[in-house]
Amino acid sequence: MCSVTIKQTTPYDDQKPGTSGLRKPVRTFLGKVNYAANFIQSILNVVEDKKCLVVGGDGRYYMTETIDLIVQMCAANKIHRLVIGQNGILSTPAVSCLIRKLEASGGIILTASHNAGGINGDFGIKYNTSNGGPASETITNRIYQVARCIRELRICESIHVDITKIGSSSFTVHGHQMTVDIVDSVDDYLCLMQNIFDLPKIKSFISTSGIKIRIDAMNGVMGPYAKRIFVQELGCSPESVVNCDPLPDFGGKHPDPNLTYASELVEFMKTSDYGFGAAFDGDGDRNMILGAKGFFVTPSDSLAVIAANMKCIPYFQKTGIKGFALSMPTAGAVKVVAKKLDQKCYETPTGWKFFGNLMDAGLISLCGEESFGTGSDHIREKDGCWAVLAWLSILAHLDQSVEEIIVNHWKTYGRNFFTRYDYESCESEACNDMMTQLKNKIVDGSLISQKFDNYTIKIADDFEYIDPVDKSITTGQGLRIIFTDGSRIVVRLSGTGSQGATVRIYIDCYITDAQKLTSPAKEVLKPLIKIALELTKIEQYTGRTYPTVIT
Repeated sequence: MCSVTIKQTTPYDDQKPGTSGLRKPVRTFLGKVNYAANFIQSILNVVEDKKCLVVGGDGRYYMTETIDLIVQMCAANKIHRLVIGQNGILSTPAVSCLIRKLEASGGIILTASHNAGGINGDFGIKYNTSNGGPASETITNRIYQVARCIRELRICESIHVDITKIGSSSFTVHGHQMTVDIVDSVDDYLCLMQNIFDLPKIKSFISTSGIKIRIDAMNGVMGPYAKRIFVQELGCSPESVVNCDPLPDFGGKHPDPNLTYASELVEFMKTSDYGFGAAFDGDGDRNMILGAKGFFVTPSDSLAVIAANMKCIPYFQKTGIKGFALSMPTAGAVKVVAKKLDQKCYETPTGWKFFGNLMDAGLISLCGEESFGTGSDHIREKDGCWAVLAWLSILAHLDQSVEEIIVNHWKTYGRNFFTRYDYESCESEACNDMMTQLKNKIVDGSLISQKFDNYTIKIADDFEYIDPVDKSITTGQGLRIIFTDGSRIVVRLSGTGSQGATVRIYIDCYITDAQKLTSPAKEVLKPLIKIALELTKIEQYTGRTYPTVIT
């Protein structure tokens, strides 16, 4: 029999979950008494169904200690069952998979996704609901309201579970029994992929074509998955998967799969004879696709190519195609495909929970966002490994190189040129001032009909979304400048940073001129980039002469 301790605590005002949970510097969790415990208790106070919770994380610093705390607090709060990945490791897609397979009440994911790790990096706690997806804003607001006034913690400090060993343990707490199951991190997710894709066909293609594949797990959660799926299941050589040990600080890497932070893979692809490359982020929900000689596939093009070739994937042969969705900042390549296929295409705010609503209502099969997230209705999270297997299915079906597939797609559908400028860890007040000055011009209408060289502003607004399922209204999702030719500039403050402010400027245009389809994006977008910097006055407000990251 284990006893429950009631601990007194003091609330914190800064525990409002962002786009994907609570993310803060590790030192915030270490330096503030009961900081993690307060938020965990707030989640448990909001969870009504105590049946089962799935728990896992990406291996970053402070994960193991937090899992121990979650076990102790769940026992004291009468959770009936916990399912935890071995060594605490579960990718975000794998958590969603397990929640749905087990019909669990929800899950707690310990990750700050693509943010840096280690003691000087970030840590995060995210709650997913019974559909396997991120909690809605209604639920996260409830968690925040509890966190702002919480005074007591319930905990069984005598309970400890060895998460390194697969197996089951039971604990009795004041007559209530809780079971803790430590499960293989990969098994259930692999089973799902086997049911979605024709893995033997992909394996045969890799073997007979001789294509060399390079998968970079960036020392995040995807290492064990990469080894099992790409080496053991698909027969790739062991050297095809690199940086596969989940490390608390990701080996000093910034686990964000873009051209800046995954430069090691980019350079390798440029100088080798490998034909397909992919990188994942810390928790495995994001992906970057590269072709031979480092040919970069933008996330918007990746989504559109998958949409145009869904017949290659057995899962969609069975379920059919229900529709598509993209986040508002994402270039509209998939919209062009949707129109040609006579499919509905929804444009949502940034955040996978909005896609989840559409999936649960049976309105979409495929969705994606420009921040390297792609997924389908097989789970309720973006899924990096799923996207890579989708691409390998297309390669096997079309028997073309990555670059050939993309160029042929442009010839058929036209090309959406896209770039994103990120200004990270900027001074928050200055960034808010910048957004305010631009929004004021939007509100007073002074931007409409303004001309910049060959571009004339047609629409200027602050994106608002009315959910077609529950009719909820989400406002303030990004400032949009749309020109008469359809070109766009979008400016947002990101909700995934842990400190300071991150400004993102998105720029895109659509071109069908065959002579320009293969032109460098930087060259085509140069006039729009100049207009964006002029409109935002970002150098004046941030003091930055150059972005931290260019996508």
